[in-house]
Amino acid sequence: MSGRQGSLGSTGAVCALTFALSCGIAAAQNASPPPAVSVTPVVTRQITETSDYIGRVTAIEKVDIVARVPGFIEERTFTEGQLVKKGDLLFRIEQATYKAAVEQARATQARAKATLVNAKLQLERGKELVRNNNIPQATVDQRAADEAAAQASVMEAQAALDQAEINLGYTEIRSPIEGRIGLETFSVGNLVQPSSGKLATIVRQDPVYVLFQASERDVLEVKRKILESKDTNAQAIIHIKLPDGGIYPHSGGNNFLDVQVDPSTDTVTVRAELPNPERLLIPGGVVGVTVERGAPQSALTIPQAAIVLDQAGRYVLVVDPAKKVEQRRITAGAERGRDIVVTSGLKEGELVIVEGIQKVRPGQVVTANVLPGT
Repeated sequence: MSGRQGSLGSTGAVCALTFALSCGIAAAQNASPPPAVSVTPVVTRQITETSDYIGRVTAIEKVDIVARVPGFIEERTFTEGQLVKKGDLLFRIEQATYKAAVEQARATQARAKATLVNAKLQLERGKELVRNNNIPQATVDQRAADEAAAQASVMEAQAALDQAEINLGYTEIRSPIEGRIGLETFSVGNLVQPSSGKLATIVRQDPVYVLFQASERDVLEVKRKILESKDTNAQAIIHIKLPDGGIYPHSGGNNFLDVQVDPSTDTVTVRAELPNPERLLIPGGVVGVTVERGAPQSALTIPQAAIVLDQAGRYVLVVDPAKKVEQRRITAGAERGRDIVVTSGLKEGELVIVEGIQKVRPGQVVTANVLPGT
């Protein structure tokens, strides 16, 4: 009986041990692995302080073409939208009337010159005759006056001829600048005159101006940075963001600062000049303006995706060398595209979580995967 009980006791012990091992294996199988997160290191970059504004593109040169003499448009020599050079013929107004006016003025001038020649001869004869007392001095004086009047008539006729030739020249309307010409307002056959308004508009598109409003404080800050550089030719560097969000490939500099502050907005008008060889900037368009405020400086940066905001402010989750998550309060600076400057709370090389933030908590062990390209 006792032997049987010992046998049963041994069997129970084996069963208990087997159950315990099974439970341990099950528990091990049910234990979840550490959550995986994506991290990126805190890096030092050369950062330039900037200010952002909204600007408007304006043409450096813009001319409305108008008729300076009345007449019917006889010819148009350009294609709308084409690039024209200074002096290119754009319109021709019928010239017959103006050519006739020139010929008439030349005839009047010739008659005046002939009258002057006769007046001079009469005066010379009078001077000879008065020496012999053959004519009175009053006659000589009258002939001298006639000669002076004839000279005046020649001058008047020359002025009339000059005006007629000027009017004839106005019948050929030429481009006063180089640029791109827009739509015509009057087509061939229409009667135009100075009061008709513009026939077309020419805009110089390269380079262009960008005008924007800056606060007096920002203007003073940029001036102070320029003075600190001790470069007599230094100026603020200006970059443009296009309406589609793209970055304009050419930078420029400010070439004009208004002489007074606008009291209605407490801002100063700033004008920048930029090259526009690809004609990406269209006069009249609205663009983003970024002004560099001094030389580049080293600063710690992290992706904006790593930042979490709560009632206490901003913080990030850092993965330490032991793979544990740590909450770290930070002070953030200016944004730089997808990155943001960190002025305190982090050190270079520390790993911050950028993906998987919502599934981890401080003190938890994680599997950190460094994002490629960082």
